[in-house]
Amino acid sequence: MKKFINDQKLYLLGAFAGAVSGFLYWKFIGCSSGTCMITSSPVRSTLYFSMMGALFFGIFKKEKNAEQS
Repeated sequence: MKKFINDQKLYLLGAFAGAVSGFLYWKFIGCSSGTCMITSSPVRSTLYFSMMGALFFGIFKKEKNAEQS
């Protein structure tokens, strides 16, 4: 489990940062009319931003070569 967390550290950090920013976006900006698909619900906003954060932080992950393993 510890190896998995160390290998996926950047994705987990991105997911956490995205979740926090998604919740804050819903809380302070959000959608007052309730017609917005993502930002009208705190759960949807948090999950969507979490996924986007993980994908964005994943861009910066360096790939390991087979020779380095």
